[in-house]
Amino acid sequence: MKHAMSTDSAEDIRALCTARVVPATPEAVFAAIADPERLARWWGPNGFRSSFETFDFRPGGDWIFTLHGPDGSDYPQVCRFIEIVPDRRVVIEHLNVHWFELVLTLAAQDGGTRVGWRQTFPDAESCARMAPLCAPSNEQNLDRLAAVLAEARER
Repeated sequence: MKHAMSTDSAEDIRALCTARVVPATPEAVFAAIADPERLARWWGPNGFRSSFETFDFRPGGDWIFTLHGPDGSDYPQVCRFIEIVPDRRVVIEHLNVHWFELVLTLAAQDGGTRVGWRQTFPDAESCARMAPLCAPSNEQNLDRLAAVLAEARER
């Protein structure tokens, strides 16, 4: 089940929010985030792949990686894990190029897990500027996560 990405939230016009119910337990979804090999398979928009240099999955730990675009371009990424609550919540701060905070929430729902995805930028203008790139990319990330989780169920 897909939910539309929104920037109209009365709560915060600096945020892009979406959610998806995936047919997996919160534990399985969390494992697909916490395991760098699985995370590298789904993190990034369609056509991209990721290579991780540093993946220190703990609060305060760094996550340094490169997104490799389908055209051969490389996009270095520097992130930090701010908060990790197993099977419930991961907060990531994106530190280079365009600052944002990403909050991933996991909650059991309808026999699966509702994955909440909230990307907050420093101001409304930054959010509006990044929305055309980030909104579809965030949905593609969730599509790719669902595919990785489906593969794990089939094994």
